[in-house]
Amino acid sequence: MTKPDCAWSLADLKQVKQHDIKVMSTFACGGGSSMGYKRAGCTIVAANDIDPEMAWHYKHNLNPPLYYLCPIKDLITADLPPELYQLDILDGSPPCSTFSMAGSREKAWGKEKHFREGQAKQVLSDLFFDYLDLVDKLKPKVAIAENVKGMVLGNAKGYTKLVMQRFREIGYRPQLFLLNAADCGVPQRRERVFFCAMRNDLEAPPLKLAPQNRWVGADESCSDLQELTPAEGKETAPDQSARRYWAKTDEGNTFEAAYFNLTGKKAFYNHIRLSSKTPAPTLSSQAHCYTHWSECRKLTYREWKRLGSFPDDYQAKTDKVGKYMIGMSVPPKMTEVVARAVCEQWLDVTYT
Repeated sequence: MTKPDCAWSLADLKQVKQHDIKVMSTFACGGGSSMGYKRAGCTIVAANDIDPEMAWHYKHNLNPPLYYLCPIKDLITADLPPELYQLDILDGSPPCSTFSMAGSREKAWGKEKHFREGQAKQVLSDLFFDYLDLVDKLKPKVAIAENVKGMVLGNAKGYTKLVMQRFREIGYRPQLFLLNAADCGVPQRRERVFFCAMRNDLEAPPLKLAPQNRWVGADESCSDLQELTPAEGKETAPDQSARRYWAKTDEGNTFEAAYFNLTGKKAFYNHIRLSSKTPAPTLSSQAHCYTHWSECRKLTYREWKRLGSFPDDYQAKTDKVGKYMIGMSVPPKMTEVVARAVCEQWLDVTYT
């Protein structure tokens, strides 16, 4: 069966024309944003994350020249090589659970916590400013930082104003964009905030960033993946809740209404039967909450990669870890759209 247009592989990156744009990725996770820069013809010269599990996946799949497995604070005081002071772009996606609409928000601000089990404790709401301190140290031409929509809602607006102020204090002109991954050609409705800032000594007009790509439905993105392997059949077997409520739930809806109709109680508001014709909702780290649109089962790792715009040949230690990582990552094709706009409008790159 013919692969859909949204399918791609890491091997495809060998055919991408290079543009001598040097990028360092911080809070790099499994490399979602880095792969977006690579798709835009940029070169990843270094990456950083605090999580050993994420570091293994990043290095195994992307093999960066330099990798720093440490808190970003350590880089601020470290003796770094000269090439990191000649960056075109310093990218960062500080952990967002303290601002996510699905997280604890204000209750977690200013408190030390583990972003993920196995990581060192950090004050997550400070990490964006740690990233900005690294921007101040390395002075890249452009700084690009991604975070959740919750940063521009409610009390978090005050935090965002402080971020914009800090950008200006260290000599950058920041702009703020709210983008939907679906508008970037990703089969997922994932809204994210992007801070794009250019160094003050460089001249360029304000960045224009308003992607309007065709939305890709879940079924279209996975049209060639319908035949499951025996291992996938076992891995994606429906749990008890899916067996009870999936058939009573229309495509694109959660199990909440079906559960209420049967029990008179409210629950399962985050368990969803995907729609075949529209992009998936925001993928999270809770992969078990997402069920297939036409079959009563969970999604395979192969399908999860397509919905996250990850390459088909991206390797994970286990399917479970791979799904978690994609749920926490910036979709590569989303970052590619941002990277191309910045490279064209601010860094004099011409795409043909």
